[in-house]
Amino acid sequence: MLIDSHCHLDKVDTAPFGGSVASVLDAAAEQGVGGFLNVCIDLEHFADVHDIALADERVWCSVGVHPTHTEGEEPTVERLCALGSQDRVIAIGETGLDYYRIEGEGADWQRERFRTHIRAAIELDKPLIIHTRSARDDTLRILREEGAHRCRGIMHCFAEDWETASRAMDLGFVISFSGIITFKNAEELRDVARRVPEDMMLVETDSPWLAPVPYRGKPNHPALVRHVAEKLAEVRGVEPEVIAERTTRNFRELFQLG
Repeated sequence: MLIDSHCHLDKVDTAPFGGSVASVLDAAAEQGVGGFLNVCIDLEHFADVHDIALADERVWCSVGVHPTHTEGEEPTVERLCALGSQDRVIAIGETGLDYYRIEGEGADWQRERFRTHIRAAIELDKPLIIHTRSARDDTLRILREEGAHRCRGIMHCFAEDWETASRAMDLGFVISFSGIITFKNAEELRDVARRVPEDMMLVETDSPWLAPVPYRGKPNHPALVRHVAEKLAEVRGVEPEVIAERTTRNFRELFQLG
């Protein structure tokens, strides 16, 4: 069985599958995907994200505000802890830093929001889901300064180099591979995938975005995590079943799911 360790089920187009989230999950199950972490990106839609997890035992969820989200409620430690204590909420995030369009002093609010999430995760003893784009040094520095090794977490949709992966793993963060690993220009990432220890890797779709080859450019959905796992298996020279078993075990161990 595979687990899609990062998807946005409230944003996936359900129409091609029968018009419901349950039909999307059933389609994924036909491809051997039996678990899903539905990730929150703003507090205004947390209830939608949470309801999906409550409605289906195959789904867990997170609570957090994406680093590029600039409207709506600003999270506090208290608010994140209150929502994060609810049933089926197993992670804090996604959070992190994204300097792709903003950097320097203009990103102070991002850094403060990131620290807020880390503090909530430590208080709840729940893993963090980390988004980092054009900000790897600050991301790792803040994780270290805030003692994020105490809660651990996931470097979601990893697209950095081996040095970054090593520094993240030293803090207890596992590396999650998405459809990017299948892209033609992602050889450096595939080198990371070859070198990551087997107990420090996960697979994800980040659906409805970043569909893997041969579906690149089309809407993504959780069933396609199978293609990510197959490419990871190819890169590491093992059978896909090995990747499925190992990444599922890693997910369950990280989130203490038994």
